[in-house]
Amino acid sequence: MEIERKFMVRGNDYKSLAYASDRIKQGYICSGHGRTVRVRLRGGRGYLTIKGPSFDGGLSRYEFEKEITVEEAEQLFRLCEPGIIDKTRFLVKCGNHTFEVDEFYGENEGLVMAEVELQSPDEPFERPAFLGLEVTGDRRFYNGHLRQQPFSVWGSTLPAEYR
Repeated sequence: MEIERKFMVRGNDYKSLAYASDRIKQGYICSGHGRTVRVRLRGGRGYLTIKGPSFDGGLSRYEFEKEITVEEAEQLFRLCEPGIIDKTRFLVKCGNHTFEVDEFYGENEGLVMAEVELQSPDEPFERPAFLGLEVTGDRRFYNGHLRQQPFSVWGSTLPAEYR
């Protein structure tokens, strides 16, 4: 079970605070009704991930992930639905948690989001200064949605507090 909270990111201080980063390319073999089958290339490795529907207002969901070869991942990209997610993930340690900060490219250029994984929905965590508005459960910010409805299409309509 994956329990995570999502936030918009303000500024770019996360880059200087990051202890690691990787470029990520991911596609979706199928998605719908809150379930997804995703293929990903990250740091020279391939992954196949299956995610179930969200619970607790988007806070938690079942996730299964298996490492596959790069060749298998490249083959599976041929089966993906239209729309590829391209981003760099920065890892930032804050207190007892690691924040994954994703900077998007292509049609999602301009979107930067942070996620923190928790052991329980009510687990406290230290908030780094770059965290903006919480968007946990807002489907517009799910990668599966961003490939169909890119940030470039609707991002300019967000109220100022989202930026």
